[in-house]
Amino acid sequence: MPPSHAPSYAPFAHLTVPNTALYRQVMITFLAAKERFAVHLRPEDVHAALDPEHRPTDLDTVVKALDSLVEWGNLRADPDTSRVTAVEDFYRKRFIYQLTRAGEAAEQALSAYDEALGRRGALQAVALHDIVTQLRALLALAAEDEPDAAKAHLALSALTSRFEALAENARAFMGSLQRTIDLHGVEVEVFLAYKDRLIQYLERFIQDLITLGGRIAVLIGELEARGRADVLLRLAAAREAADASPDEAETAEAQAHARWAGRWAGLTAWFVSADGRESQARLLRGRALGAIPQLLAVVRQLNERRAGRSDRSADFRTLARWFAEAPDDEARHRLWRAAFGLYPARHLTVDADTLAERAARPVAASTPWAGAEPLRISPQLRRTGSYERRGKARKVRDRSEERRRLSEIAARQAEEIAAARARLATDGTTRLSEFKELDPVAFGLFLRLLGDALATWRPGMTTTVATSNDGTMEIRLTALTDGTTAEVRTPGGVFRGPDHTVEITDLTLEKR
Repeated sequence: MPPSHAPSYAPFAHLTVPNTALYRQVMITFLAAKERFAVHLRPEDVHAALDPEHRPTDLDTVVKALDSLVEWGNLRADPDTSRVTAVEDFYRKRFIYQLTRAGEAAEQALSAYDEALGRRGALQAVALHDIVTQLRALLALAAEDEPDAAKAHLALSALTSRFEALAENARAFMGSLQRTIDLHGVEVEVFLAYKDRLIQYLERFIQDLITLGGRIAVLIGELEARGRADVLLRLAAAREAADASPDEAETAEAQAHARWAGRWAGLTAWFVSADGRESQARLLRGRALGAIPQLLAVVRQLNERRAGRSDRSADFRTLARWFAEAPDDEARHRLWRAAFGLYPARHLTVDADTLAERAARPVAASTPWAGAEPLRISPQLRRTGSYERRGKARKVRDRSEERRRLSEIAARQAEEIAAARARLATDGTTRLSEFKELDPVAFGLFLRLLGDALATWRPGMTTTVATSNDGTMEIRLTALTDGTTAEVRTPGGVFRGPDHTVEITDLTLEKR
């Protein structure tokens, strides 16, 4: 862009001067008036429309703010001749004001900035379903001999729109989730009230991401096979280039194709791992899984604080507040001695006999060592560094019952997991639909195995092999082309998906 056409940033000057709140309210008033198709506003109109909290008491303050905004280029002032009734009125300063293009653009940018700062985001499982639907529509279009350019363009636009919303909201949500884990700007009571719903929300999204993420990766691979995706991208680019201006007609199609290819590459990288790089969906899944124990750790720490357990940071903050509230230095010195116990070293050997002797003959803390009576040090303390304790030893609590109960729970969980592995292990190759019904423990293990297998799926693959995170199970998954659907019934509902052949091996049996 030539220097003579360089943009001016003067419309943002009202953000760095006094009375910024008033300037923002005035500009918001003009934007609201524009939405009502009101072109011009008089100073009285602006004054009446301002929020009562920011409304000046006199009209002259509003007039000065309007004139400053005119000077910066946010507003335009035109003489107000509609209310002139005498010759003297021509000599009075009367103006009506309206938004300029620069002022409106500055407010739109500020609105987008405020919205981005306040966005918390969400993990959109519905968006994953929409992406699957749009990819299937594109796959159907690619199978036609002459795909319709309009349908391809609309399907790609809907697909990229949902994907961009999913990626942006996921990024914002994970950022807000980390702030929640760190308890930044979050009330403790509010956090404790909704932490269970948050954990359930994360678990539901992780399950959807495991099942739908693998399906999306398969659909992307089918579209990229034999260059079918590129054909649709070129159709969409040609349709966009048809509306280009004459001076951009030669390069419009190439530029549009580059934009669509970049969006498709972003979608592919989000769901498909390649060249040693994990997909964003897999990274998001790991981040969401890691957030659950972090949230539980925060809850445990808060409960420990409430139960009265020592929290050093909270203690030091309370002590600092006491120091700040102390009335004078003498009180601060007493607080220091009480908090940190920096007394003369004689207190290290104070026992019952010493206390009785001090009660009979008090010794001031300021007494010098040379003027004080000598202290008798125990030979045990001199030899070992620990003072010999008198009296009966403290009774040790018997925790054998708690250990036995924990042992029983661990054994029962191990039996349930072993039974789940035995239920899932196949004698050779079988179909997913052959599992028919699974209990909650076996179904949870089944979902984790299926997710690990689908996460390793690459475009063009028909078979994949994966091992569970703990190394106890191995799964071999092969796609079928007959279009059948598998249904697995659980106490929580019915799990449905494309049928595959599967071989699951319990690796713990081979190590015995």
